[in-house]
Amino acid sequence: MVRNVLGSLIALIGATAAVWSPFRPWYDGRHGSDIRIEDLFNGLTDNGATLFGSLVLPMVFAGLLTLIGVALRSRWLITLAGLVVLGFTILWMVRQGQSAGELTAGTHGLGVGVANALGGGALLILGALVMRGRARRVPADEDYDEAEAEAEPYYPPPDTWDPGHQPTQEWHPEPYRPAPATPPVEWGRDQRPPGPEHGQDDRPTRPDWPAPPDGPEAPGTPGDHGGPTGPHRP
Repeated sequence: MVRNVLGSLIALIGATAAVWSPFRPWYDGRHGSDIRIEDLFNGLTDNGATLFGSLVLPMVFAGLLTLIGVALRSRWLITLAGLVVLGFTILWMVRQGQSAGELTAGTHGLGVGVANALGGGALLILGALVMRGRARRVPADEDYDEAEAEAEPYYPPPDTWDPGHQPTQEWHPEPYRPAPATPPVEWGRDQRPPGPEHGQDDRPTRPDWPAPPDGPEAPGTPGDHGGPTGPHRP
């Protein structure tokens, strides 16, 4: 920002000097506004020129380029303006040297108008070098953090989607461990099952209850029809 402001200020000073230079003496008291543009290509003459048919035209054109370049912060436009000023000034010096046979400085030689034009063109190029120009806008895709891009899986476009290469996550389940088997408890005839603290019925038992006889004819033993057999059958 600071460089753009400083470069623009230098360029504006150079453009002002270049535009003002045709209204000052260029050679032997003759002003640049009296030198025709066509004389730069055909040879200098003593004929007068209109205002915008003289060296005023290229200098004003360079000033307009400078204003546009400063507004757009374009280094190339400001550089082009400096080249226009220096180019027309040097071309006039070549034609003047050919016409007078030599170039001298002083009262009957080069005047302050030429110095203003050369200095203005140099300041324009210097201002363009100082400026940074317009900041390049980075698209949103380039602003994407590379670390985040690496962390996320890549999904190809729909036209190149391959179901066989989809990103998967490996899952390692823990091995199944069955609960230890509890051996069955066999209760004897004179043993009492656990009480209510173990989740069992607390009904009293008869210690004098006779043990059932062994054999298929024992009373109370279910028969083939699902009921008791023997003399105790109702």
